[in-house]
Amino acid sequence: MDTQFVVEIARSSIYTTLLVSAPMLLLALVVGLSISLLQAITQIQEMTLTFIPKIFGVAIALVIFLPWMITTVVNFTSQIFAIIPALPG
Repeated sequence: MDTQFVVEIARSSIYTTLLVSAPMLLLALVVGLSISLLQAITQIQEMTLTFIPKIFGVAIALVIFLPWMITTVVNFTSQIFAIIPALPG
């Protein structure tokens, strides 16, 4: 096992992690920005106002994207398990 192989596995792991977490993070970003814009327009400066919409948004994104997220993680795990027999022992 050389360093290039380890770097490739690490890169693939980070890419998969970012890919799986992106829908929830992006939705939380959009909800947070829209609530902040609404607060700026109405001059309501309540710091806790953004938490509940973000929680609901992330929960909805989780329900919608969970099958795709599970499939992506299972495919990545299967690829890692398929590589294991070829590793030098």
